[in-house]
Amino acid sequence: MSITVTTEPGDGFRHRIDIDARHSFHTDLLEALGGADSAPSPHDYFDAALGACKALTLKLYAQRKNIPLTGVNIEVKRDNSQEPTGKYGLRVKLTLLGNLTEAQRHDLDRVADHCPIHKLMTSAVIDIETYLAEA
Repeated sequence: MSITVTTEPGDGFRHRIDIDARHSFHTDLLEALGGADSAPSPHDYFDAALGACKALTLKLYAQRKNIPLTGVNIEVKRDNSQEPTGKYGLRVKLTLLGNLTEAQRHDLDRVADHCPIHKLMTSAVIDIETYLAEA
């Protein structure tokens, strides 16, 4: 998999993100940081990855276990007020749709915290190597 981030023309902070030449979207900074707020910020994508992973994981699990889950609504709220000191808080509200028993709801709630992105964000050691290339 290859992700390419390219500055859009102009003086702003808007960038195009291409993933394997199959998907393209944009990112920008908030106006308060000098951007135009024309697209989600990198923090927005980070937080959204958690919500999306939980939703997909729940739908897949329910399908495999024949649980009558008809939909998932997830709201992720960020508290980055302590980010400079190394603490970044995400609060996730799950709304499970369908004719579910309490046991099924409890099971799905448990499974949501086992999605790959949740595990990555909370337990993985991530090594990042950045190197300078010639223009």
